[in-house]
Amino acid sequence: MTLAERIQSPGPKKILALDGGGIRGMMTIEVLAEIESRLRQQMQKGPAFRLAHFFDFVSGTSTGAIIAACVSSGMAVSEIREFYESSGKEMFDKAFLLKRFRHKYEDEKLAEKLQAVFGKDTTLGSDELQTVLMMVMRNATTDSPWPVSNNPFAKYNQRDRKDCNLDIPLWQLIRASTAAPVFFPPEVVTFCPGTPNEYQFIFVDGGITMYNNPAFQAFLMATVEPYKMSWATGEDQLLVVSVGTGTSPKANADLAPDDLNLVYNATSLPSALMYAALNEQDLLCRVFGRCLAGDMLDREVGDLMTAKGPVGPSKLFTYVRYNAELSKEDLAKLELPGIEPEHVQQLDSTDYIKELQQVGQAVAKQVKLEHFSQFV
Repeated sequence: MTLAERIQSPGPKKILALDGGGIRGMMTIEVLAEIESRLRQQMQKGPAFRLAHFFDFVSGTSTGAIIAACVSSGMAVSEIREFYESSGKEMFDKAFLLKRFRHKYEDEKLAEKLQAVFGKDTTLGSDELQTVLMMVMRNATTDSPWPVSNNPFAKYNQRDRKDCNLDIPLWQLIRASTAAPVFFPPEVVTFCPGTPNEYQFIFVDGGITMYNNPAFQAFLMATVEPYKMSWATGEDQLLVVSVGTGTSPKANADLAPDDLNLVYNATSLPSALMYAALNEQDLLCRVFGRCLAGDMLDREVGDLMTAKGPVGPSKLFTYVRYNAELSKEDLAKLELPGIEPEHVQQLDSTDYIKELQQVGQAVAKQVKLEHFSQFV
C-alpha cells in the first residue's frame, strides 16, 4: 500500500505525537517500548510488529522528530533505544571554547549519525517512510513555524514544484528540527538547488514554536481541509497518542521583582515559553478530544477527563497523554526517590541516560490496553 493509499483508506486512523526535549527523549523511547509491547500482545503479532504498522501518522519536534522518523521508517523501538544509547553522548559533541559564545555543541557528529541511520540521499518523499511523518521546525529567515510533512497531497509537496519539500534530504529536516538555539548551530536548507531560482532558509529547533508538543497541530493537519488529508473526526474514528519528555517548571518562592533582569529573562524565557506551549497543546487536545489518560494540567481545570467542552458531549477524537513532572516530589510518586531532579531535567544530561530510562519505564506504567482497544 502506498502512503497516498494509506491516507485515503477507510476506517479509523491513529496519530502518534512526540514532544521535544533533547536527550530526555530516552523517556519517550521507554514509553513507546511499552506501547509496542501492549499492541503486539493485543493484536497477537510476533516480533516483526512495528509501531508503524499501527499508527498512520507520526509527528515529532526536535528529539521527537528523530524518534518519529525512526518509527515512520519501520524501526523497532529496541533499535531506536540502541541508537540513542550508543550515540547519545556523541550527538552532544562539545564545541571549541571560542564557539561556545554561539552554541554549546557542534553539529557534525549529529549530522553524521542522522545520515547513517536514515541515509544521506533519502528524501522526505522516500517510500521508506511507511506513515505520514510531520516534523516541526522554525524558519528563522521568515520568522515562522514550519510543520513539514511527507503528505503527498499537501500544497508544497507537489512534484511539479521546483521547491517541492519531498525532495529535501530527510536527515537535514530532522537536523533542522533539532537545532536548538544555544545548544546547536542552525541548519541551512537549500531549495530549488541547481536552478536560477535557488535560495536558502535558515532553520532552528521547532521547540521554540508553539509546537514543542505537536499533538494538536498533527490533529489539525490530519483533518483541516487545506492539508487535503481530510480524515474523519469522532471518538471512534481518530486516536491521538501524545508522549512527553517530562516537565521541569522552576517555581521560585523567593523571587523578587529586581531579579527579573536581562540575564534572568534571557535564560528563563525560552523554557517558560516552551512549557506554556506544550501545556496549551495538551489543553486543546483534552478540550476537543475525549481524554483517557493524562496527569492534572493545573489546579483549576484538573485533568479534564470528564469536563464538557465546546464541541458538546461527543468529542472530535480519543486522546491519551503520557508524561511526568521531574520534580523531587513527583519523582517520588513514580517510586524513584533516589533520582536527583537535576540529573534528568537538563536537555543534555547524557551522563544520566540510565536514570532517564528509569523515569521513562515508570511513566510507561500509565500505558493500558484499554487506551487502544477500540482502534485495534
